[in-house]
Amino acid sequence: MLLARIVSQEVKVPELLILTGNKGAGKTTWCLELIAEAYQRRFRVSGVVSPAVMDGGQKVGIDLMDAYTGERRRLALFREEGSPKNRLEKGLSTMDWIFDPSVAAWGNQILKGLGASDLLVVDELGPLEFLEGKGLTAGLKCIDDRRYQMACVVIRPRLLANAVERWPWGKVLKIAAASNKGSST
Repeated sequence: MLLARIVSQEVKVPELLILTGNKGAGKTTWCLELIAEAYQRRFRVSGVVSPAVMDGGQKVGIDLMDAYTGERRRLALFREEGSPKNRLEKGLSTMDWIFDPSVAAWGNQILKGLGASDLLVVDELGPLEFLEGKGLTAGLKCIDDRRYQMACVVIRPRLLANAVERWPWGKVLKIAAASNKGSST
């Protein structure tokens, strides 16, 4: 088990797990289960997780959750059907999501204030962070700084090359939607 490595005497340098998978594969669920197990083992857990907000089986939003306190705030809303997707609203947005800049700022505040931890989770770093220098940019620095025994960062497949280039020491774990079980690569 991954968490067993944290308490193992063999771990001398911080380890990074780059978790990837397609939409709906279960990346956030996997992170939440990892956090729950870490808490059971009384590990120092930090970071942020982005659980989906569902309505009638449809993903309509994304929350941002402090992995340490469990506090949640609404980070993004799905761009309503028929809204112009060829122009982005002012502030933080992608073709599918409109983000609340105050919640992104809250997430960055959480990430900037972190001390050393046994397990750091950053779910997720995407096009806003890697391509535009917006969003949860403090998450990039948290991974760079390596003030953790183990970190898990969620990256979409199309940005995996960017993540591996930035963090060549990371190990990639791909989540397959059908089984929600990971396979290391």
